[in-house]
Amino acid sequence: MEIILSILTGLLFAAGLFLMLHKGMVKLILGIMMLSYATNLFIFIVARITRGLPAIIPRNQDVLANSFADPVSQALILTAIVIGFGIQAFAIVLIKRVYAATGTTNMDELNKTDNLE
Repeated sequence: MEIILSILTGLLFAAGLFLMLHKGMVKLILGIMMLSYATNLFIFIVARITRGLPAIIPRNQDVLANSFADPVSQALILTAIVIGFGIQAFAIVLIKRVYAATGTTNMDELNKTDNLE
């Protein structure tokens, strides 16, 4: 299972980088989104996939003896998802404003409009 997730993570990184190299702003944002998803999946894989008990120590023990799921990586990924969603919403609004002001989302054409003024 971890090998399949590792391959999927690599494909998501490659697809995100490929989309970021295009000239359109929409593809740039989609590439950034895919990179954030790949990074979240990478953190999840590095923390190891364990199916076990929650990380709560019973009253009669001092240390957990069984395998347990790591809550730190899960909290980190959840926080990254929320922050990524906010950044994506901001980027979509920014693209809408750029298109309303210039009439294009092509990065090369946006460079040409800077020199006109």
